[in-house]
Amino acid sequence: MTREHPRIAVAINPTSSFGAHSAQGMRVVEALAQHGVEVTTLIEASADKLFNATVRAVTDAPDALVAVGGDGLVNLTINALAETDVPLAIVPTGTGNDLARGLGIRRQKSDAAALRIVSALRAGSIRAVDVGVVTTSLGERRFGGVVSVGFDARVNARANAMRWPRGGARYVLATLREVVSLRDEKLTMTDGLETLQFDATFVSIANNRFIGGGMAIAPEAELDDGLFDVVRVDPVSRLELLMFFPRVFTGTHTKLNVVHVRRQREISLTGAGIDLYADGEKLGTLPASIRMLPGELRVLA
Repeated sequence: MTREHPRIAVAINPTSSFGAHSAQGMRVVEALAQHGVEVTTLIEASADKLFNATVRAVTDAPDALVAVGGDGLVNLTINALAETDVPLAIVPTGTGNDLARGLGIRRQKSDAAALRIVSALRAGSIRAVDVGVVTTSLGERRFGGVVSVGFDARVNARANAMRWPRGGARYVLATLREVVSLRDEKLTMTDGLETLQFDATFVSIANNRFIGGGMAIAPEAELDDGLFDVVRVDPVSRLELLMFFPRVFTGTHTKLNVVHVRRQREISLTGAGIDLYADGEKLGTLPASIRMLPGELRVLA
């Protein structure tokens, strides 16, 4: 970083964690300014307006884009950064913060987060990580974390609708409530070499290790290996799922016979009217194709 006064755009989600951390974004802006940074603050009333404002800001080629929020805001910024070299910095303030967790970025006070960002920028400490692309009837959408289909997608939908509790506990409660209406999904998966038809409790196409506020759904996944870890779980009973669930936090569930893991660069999924989620956001319904873009996203490490 050679510019004396770096120019940084800061995208803020005012509803991150349902407003619990809405003031932290402005504190990050103030802390960055104290480090001699020229800051463009991006804060809008809706996700669509914030996305458009972020795209415009990125077009002006800032030295970095900072996302102050959770996985949903990070997903918005990943899409706004498509086809650019502007690096992303994350200040996690959301419910799950799973991509930040996978990158080793922890929650910090605003001053510490600003110092971390400025220090990384001036040192040129940038990590290239992979990005996935989902294509559905709605078009293309990039993601950094995990595409969820089946039970874990329904958990995501329920957690999004809940206002209590905050943090990762919301995903735990949503999971327990979804167990009551547990059902299998009939899916067809094609990876270019073979086509599989199967019933599954859920399928996760993972770029990142974590979903749901720290569940290690794909414990061996790497953000920079150019491959997805595709985790498929055979149909299980409610009792089996309740016994299975605690093991997801430690990643030991992949040792069970009902769990199958394979590594792919690209797959297609079909199923009747089945929703898919990624980075906490609904991306559409099946059918969908999912492909990897190796090293596409630059992240301030």
